[in-house]
Amino acid sequence: MKVAIVGFATEGQVSVAYFQARGHEVTVCDQDASISIPKGVESQLGEDYLDNLDRFDLIVRTAGLPPHVILNKNPEVEPKITTAVDVFLSNCPTKNVIGITGTKGKGTTSTLTTKMLEAAGRKVWLGGNIGVSPLDFIDQVSPNDWVVLELSSFQLMSVKQSPHIAVCLMVVPEHLNWHADMAEYLEAKSNLFRYQQAQDVAIYYAESTLSKQIASTSSGTLLPFYALPGAAVENDTITIDNQTICETSELALMGAHNWQNSCAAITAVWRAGVRDTMAIRSVLTTFTGLEHRIEHIREFEGVHYYDDSFGTTPETAIVALQAFQQPKVIILGGSDKGASYDELANVVARSNVRTALLIGDQASRIQASLNGVGFTNIASGGNTMSEIVKKAREMAEPGDVVLLSTGCASFDMFKDYKDRGNQFQQAVRALE
Repeated sequence: MKVAIVGFATEGQVSVAYFQARGHEVTVCDQDASISIPKGVESQLGEDYLDNLDRFDLIVRTAGLPPHVILNKNPEVEPKITTAVDVFLSNCPTKNVIGITGTKGKGTTSTLTTKMLEAAGRKVWLGGNIGVSPLDFIDQVSPNDWVVLELSSFQLMSVKQSPHIAVCLMVVPEHLNWHADMAEYLEAKSNLFRYQQAQDVAIYYAESTLSKQIASTSSGTLLPFYALPGAAVENDTITIDNQTICETSELALMGAHNWQNSCAAITAVWRAGVRDTMAIRSVLTTFTGLEHRIEHIREFEGVHYYDDSFGTTPETAIVALQAFQQPKVIILGGSDKGASYDELANVVARSNVRTALLIGDQASRIQASLNGVGFTNIASGGNTMSEIVKKAREMAEPGDVVLLSTGCASFDMFKDYKDRGNQFQQAVRALE
């Protein structure tokens, strides 16, 4: 079979190795003409990298490349386009696969799910959007193993298989600078459920109409979380099937949004057959979270500094704000993702925010929304992270929280959200 690997970043390199090991004729297609190609692999590099893709039997696009970019030059090849995730789902040695999507919380929920399964004695593989292509470990998976996949809309756009257990978290407008519109974004998410069979399970966030709409494309059993009969919070206690897991005050993860993530993970592992409440509890009371997700960096001069750089939408900034009762200096702004800041402004105005430090391309739009609700404690953060952190230090008082939760993407000032978060952490640790 002739296979084109379109995009040769980390995921593409794993895909090349997978298909080459199976004896297929592999060609790397990439816009970067300077990349080094493995021995035995053909290449089509530079500005013509998308030409004549109809000559291939299979086209494996990197997740970050929208399908329409390929189809603009090759309008007849849509049935041939796939992704590493779809290849994995089609060839995975085990049927014990849990796929998790949503706008935010995917990484945390996927990690919680993995740790719960492991605590109950299962062998588990974690991959997908969390940074590991599942094709990297497909040859090591045994039939009784479990696989947990964190899946973005980018990865799901070309998926034609669905896992046995699929989970949809909170869904709000996101990546509208990548997707054609909100309808396309929802369609992509729906692919996680669309190909499920009657014996499969579709789990959705009970308080999200969009989450239920997406999960309802499944032919399997529909099951809510954050409401019975899934895991739910009742009187500040997380329960499922009339069994107590733990008190919400015992969760190691901060913020009420992590009550949702915890309930989603519990519901998924419960349907996977794990009913070990002590194992589940042990994870919830010890796992403190992934990096750049409301991550405590340092207390300095009585002020606590938190890195929530992963929060790149207004909705994630809102849940970060709501995680703290203390007075806050919040850093907002960055590059545009097509979102409205009006609801964020409303929450800022009623969330004990001492000062909003505005940065980046979206500063003026956020200021307009803040002014619209009468919030005027606004300051310019500066042009470098060092300036931003120094300004935050000046604004904060002992007992306050300084929160980097920008509500925006990072590409105007930083390489990505990780670079933004790492620079914030470095600048905070340099305070003296």
